Amino acid sequence: MNSLLANNLFTGYRVGSSDLTVVSHLQFTDDTLIWGEKSWANIRAIHDVFLLFEKLSVLKVNFSISHLVGVNVANSWLYKAAKVLNCKMGATPFVYLGMSIGENARHLSFWEPLINRLKARLSGWKSKHLPLSGRLVLLKSVLSPLRVYALSFFQSLLSPLLNLF
Repeated sequence: MNSLLANNLFTGYRVGSSDLTVVSHLQFTDDTLIWGEKSWANIRAIHDVFLLFEKLSVLKVNFSISHLVGVNVANSWLYKAAKVLNCKMGATPFVYLGMSIGENARHLSFWEPLINRLKARLSGWKSKHLPLSGRLVLLKSVLSPLRVYALSFFQSLLSPLLNLF
């Protein structure tokens, strides 16, 4: 992706007014998010770089579980682009690494997946055999990382943007 950007074969999403930052992708283990401007050149570049990746590695991109999501893009264009990439057409909001993308963080529904995970972890701790001090240790060791993960997820998305201000 960096090579595509450097050679002007892919146009990432530009953020900022005076000091532009280009955001093109975010990767975590086997998941990749790619941000770019709406253009057929970008669609061809994405398709070609994934095919090149398959040729150079022993891995295969599973386009059948991949989604193309557009923001302020006509559904007709998005549908055609998804057909070219042989993937599904997605919509916002969607869940990436357990976090909702494209939803307003001010609404309670944005935080529901995190709250549900916390409730699921707590429901197994209702044992009467566990003393209060043991429950406190569980809370600190298990629930804190969930909260930190949620906040660090947004930091990784926003860190390039925060450097602008």
